[in-house]
Amino acid sequence: MIVDGSNFLHRAYHSIPPLTNAQGAPVNAIYGVTNMIRQLLDSRRPTHMVVTFDAPGATFRHEMHEDYKANRPPMQNDLVEQIEPLQKLIAAMGIQVLSVRGVEADDVIGTLATLATQQQLPTVIASGDKDLAQLVNATV
Repeated sequence: MIVDGSNFLHRAYHSIPPLTNAQGAPVNAIYGVTNMIRQLLDSRRPTHMVVTFDAPGATFRHEMHEDYKANRPPMQNDLVEQIEPLQKLIAAMGIQVLSVRGVEADDVIGTLATLATQQQLPTVIASGDKDLAQLVNATV
C-alpha cells in the first residue's frame, strides 16, 4: 500500500480543529493522519506500507518553470511543525516513510506504482488526489 502522506497531512490539518499537546505544540494533523493510517491498517491489512511526503525545498518542476506553484501561499508554521514528529511517529509504527529531494510525493507514488505494475505486485494507493487516478491499472 502506498499512502500519499502529503495529501493526508493537508486533509487532516484542514479538517480537524486546532489541537495541542501538553507542551502547547500543534498536533491536529498528527492526530488525523495517524488515525487515517490506523483505519487503513485495520480495514485493508496491507502486508507492506509506505507513506510518501513532499521533500522540503524546490523540485525539478520549479527549475523547469519558475512560476510553478508561485501563487500558492507558504505552508502555515503550525503545519510545518507537525511534519517531522508525524514522520517519526509513522516510522515508530514500523511503516516506511519516503520523501525524495527534488520531487513531490506524487512523483514518488508514480514511480512506486510503475515498479509495482512491472513486478505485478497488487498495490493500493491511498490518496484523495484525483491526479493519481491515471496510475490505476489491473495491478494498481
